[in-house]
Amino acid sequence: MFIGIGTVVNVATVLVGSVLGVLIGHRLPQRTRDLVTDALGLVTLLIAITSALAVGDQVLSAAVGGSAPILIVLGAMLIGGIAGSLLRIEQRLEDFGGWMQRRFSRGESTFVEGFVTASMVFCVGPLTFLGSLSDGLGRGADQLLLKSVLDGFASIAFAASLGWGVAASALVVLVVQGLMTLVGALLGDVLPEAHVTALGATGGLLLIGVALRLLKLKQVAVADMLPALIVAPLLVQLLIVVRG
Repeated sequence: MFIGIGTVVNVATVLVGSVLGVLIGHRLPQRTRDLVTDALGLVTLLIAITSALAVGDQVLSAAVGGSAPILIVLGAMLIGGIAGSLLRIEQRLEDFGGWMQRRFSRGESTFVEGFVTASMVFCVGPLTFLGSLSDGLGRGADQLLLKSVLDGFASIAFAASLGWGVAASALVVLVVQGLMTLVGALLGDVLPEAHVTALGATGGLLLIGVALRLLKLKQVAVADMLPALIVAPLLVQLLIVVRG
């Protein structure tokens, strides 16, 4: 297999799953489609909590000190959230989804919601970054292939309730994972284990925000917080330097 095969398969599973979901969804009553979205929200919350618990990992504590991991995640969320808000990432993503809606969806009311929600779920989790880096490093695409299966089933459920916007999220998957795979191929193994752990814990916290959106509890601007995934490893490195 070639480098990047994981992303290619992932995009394909999202597209196929979305088509199946739309075909199935039109045959389901609204109450059932809402239940599907709630189920996805609960499963996303489970995955998110599991990932966020990495903040207690001994590797991270040993690198930055016992009390620092939570402060790192807090700092990453605050700094990243402020940066993302100033950059208007969420608004830009919604605007892009709106443009695609006008261009392709023929007035489907849930297009933007499906596009933004699916993009966040498919691109925020730790497997997105760790799997893409691993693929780029030539270590194999096993993590992305596993993610592809999960995303394929998720896209069926999402598209059944939210429509064609879910299929459009495949473009975001292609760009994000493609860039991360390229980074892995060009730069090599750039992130030590402690940095990766902080990234994973922060990604898990962002996924909790996605779950809250799916459960219609709060419309958290998760996209605006995406820079936190860059800030978290940088804060780990800063503390390592300070402690050294």
